[in-house]
Amino acid sequence: MAKLTGWRYGMFVGGIVAAIGAALFPITIYPMLNLEEFRKIQAANRAQIRQEEVQPGNMKVWSDPFGRK
Repeated sequence: MAKLTGWRYGMFVGGIVAAIGAALFPITIYPMLNLEEFRKIQAANRAQIRQEEVQPGNMKVWSDPFGRK
């Protein structure tokens, strides 16, 4: 195999970075840009789940620790 030097090395490293970026885009950046769409999906998926029934070990249902009491 030929040794990569100069612009070929730069293209090789750039290609790897681009491939990683292309793989991570739909996982990390796209949901942040389209919040409402993913909120609707999450609400539909959780509509039939009662949190009190699935809470393990009779623990208190999660509440906002920064909310006023």
